[in-house]
Amino acid sequence: MRAHPLATDAVLALGALLCMVVGSFADPHGPHGPTFGTRTPEPFSLLLMVLGAAALVFRRRRPRVVLAVTAALSLLELTTGEPRAPVAMSAVIALFTVAAHTDRPTTWRIGVLTMAALTGVAMLVGPLPWYAQENIGIFAWTGMAAAAGDAVRSRRAFVDAIRERAERAERTREEEARRRVAEERLRIARDLHDVVAHHIALVNVQAGVAAHVMDKRPDQAKEALAHVRDASRSALNELRATVGLLRQTGDPEAPTEPAPGLAVLDDLTATFRHAGLPVRVMVQLDRSRDPLPSAVDLAAYRVIQEALTNVRKHAGPGAKAEVSVVRVGASVEVTVLDDGGAGPDPLPAGGTPAAAGPGGGADGGGDGEESGGHGLLGMRERATALGGSCFAGPRYGGGYRVHAILPVA
Repeated sequence: MRAHPLATDAVLALGALLCMVVGSFADPHGPHGPTFGTRTPEPFSLLLMVLGAAALVFRRRRPRVVLAVTAALSLLELTTGEPRAPVAMSAVIALFTVAAHTDRPTTWRIGVLTMAALTGVAMLVGPLPWYAQENIGIFAWTGMAAAAGDAVRSRRAFVDAIRERAERAERTREEEARRRVAEERLRIARDLHDVVAHHIALVNVQAGVAAHVMDKRPDQAKEALAHVRDASRSALNELRATVGLLRQTGDPEAPTEPAPGLAVLDDLTATFRHAGLPVRVMVQLDRSRDPLPSAVDLAAYRVIQEALTNVRKHAGPGAKAEVSVVRVGASVEVTVLDDGGAGPDPLPAGGTPAAAGPGGGADGGGDGEESGGHGLLGMRERATALGGSCFAGPRYGGGYRVHAILPVA
């Protein structure tokens, strides 16, 4: 019916024509009640019924024009028909169509006008007394047509609103899913960058030391290789834990070790000390009484790890670093400072100097955006994701400073 509206309206018009023709043979004023076949419609009334039914074929294309035509035909029948034929049925159907396809104020304006015109003419001009039941019937049927059309329009609008909300909710769910996937991808990328940049940098330094002292000081070379083994094992464990997040249901279980945090900060700084970077740590937290949320704990650890990795890679020879973690109100402030290097590079575990990374504290400063890396960007993303901030830049007088504010709540 929706695919062929014109054919549907033609069938409706044919049914309305049959009802009008059959009704024109009925006499409501028989001696024992309504009788059928006791009267015959005039040819002019039959013509009006055919024209009214034909106009209904176009009721959805031109609803107001069809209402005007059928109302005019009905008024013509009410003033001339004797006996009167139910041509007004076509006007009732046309009024229902107008009410179903317009707004409520328009429906009631047109409905009241149609009701008043048809009922007034039937009562004042027609051959029947003004109080005849046929006149009251015209008033009732036109009023019900307007009310029914308005109800159908309201229901269609309600269903359309529900459908639109469902479609919008579906689009919102898809956008939310894509956003969560993007956030998870960025988080895993940051974790992988932190693990690789930190541990591989340490492995590179210790391997260089081992190669340098292999012939002259084999004991120190063995110690450097032991540090290489420990750093590579830590890198593998963290990579395994990170990649385990990507596994699907039914895959082998991922490692159950907790994510790194400030609880293992001493182990982290020890690896840098073994690599030849003196690190001084100050932590003013009471994690036993007021533990940090896991996300804040991990972000603070990663910021310190990335900042110290940048110091080891890019600070000048003999650089020293300072790490402070302080609880300030509802936030945790993480600060990593380096002096940019002021002397010969100290030997890792008493060895010979290792090659310093490119740039100095105030000049190189870390693998930030200006040097093509993603370390500073990752730190800022971690802080921003928690509602905090992260600043990284040169210090006055030389060196570099990383300062992150991480809200606890």
